[in-house]
Amino acid sequence: MYDCAAHVYAAPVLTKAAAFRRGNGEKPMFDLQKASMLKRASAWLLDVILLSVLATGFALLLSAAFGYDNYNDNLQRYYTEYEQLYGIDFNISDEEYLALGEEDRLRYADAYAKLNDDADVSRAFSIIIQLSLAIMSLSVLLAYMALEFAIPVLWLKNGQTIGKKIFGLAVMRTDSVRVKPIAMLIRTLLGKYTIETMAPLLIIFLILFGSLGTVGLIMLAALALLQIVLIAATHTNSAIHDILAQTVVVDMESQMIFDSAREREARRREYAEADKASKPAEKDIKWVERQASFVGI
Repeated sequence: MYDCAAHVYAAPVLTKAAAFRRGNGEKPMFDLQKASMLKRASAWLLDVILLSVLATGFALLLSAAFGYDNYNDNLQRYYTEYEQLYGIDFNISDEEYLALGEEDRLRYADAYAKLNDDADVSRAFSIIIQLSLAIMSLSVLLAYMALEFAIPVLWLKNGQTIGKKIFGLAVMRTDSVRVKPIAMLIRTLLGKYTIETMAPLLIIFLILFGSLGTVGLIMLAALALLQIVLIAATHTNSAIHDILAQTVVVDMESQMIFDSAREREARRREYAEADKASKPAEKDIKWVERQASFVGI
């Protein structure tokens, strides 16, 4: 007599195909395990805070190296000389200026005209502007290269920044292959630094100095809208930097990342063979379950 109970109570054997599945129901490990937007936003916020702190530190070091304070003190001496010469204060508010009499306003206008015509003042002011732009650009660049390139490539690996490491995220190529340094460089230098950071900062700078005005605001809004649309509409929820580098942010715990496309295809074939071999075993289990139900076990 066939011992159906022995089959029913035998410990189930995990098939090789089942071993390929990774904690997501019936999805095999080859599926893209996209990171949740909440995790991505949290990691981004932490990275922005760290980036700001590091950029500020680099800016202080660069200011000291370039002698920024000396140039600024030199410019302030020119302003002080004109203030003493004309008996005015360049730091008064708009309300205070409007409260001045006609004679005082003429004195201010004459002082500003002479100040603008002074070649030494113009030269000192130009140096301050150039230094400010250089220090801002270099400090942000160094902060990005440290946090978004050096740490993910040399230390944490898998494209992980400190924020991504804490929130369990990783960066890989869109074909599930481990991201290479060149892709991280494109992602950081061209995407995050140039397009997503320095371009908006330059537009804001030109708006403040009156070169763009409304056009600058439209450009900022268009860039922000493009970023939002790309994240919402693309299959991988990718921002500009990920599209340029052909990368995607994934959940580190559930995503299988391969060292090469060859390894990925080899594992895919291995899975397909294991899945095919498991089908007869699954049919046998179902037959045993039907027999057990028939005999009332």
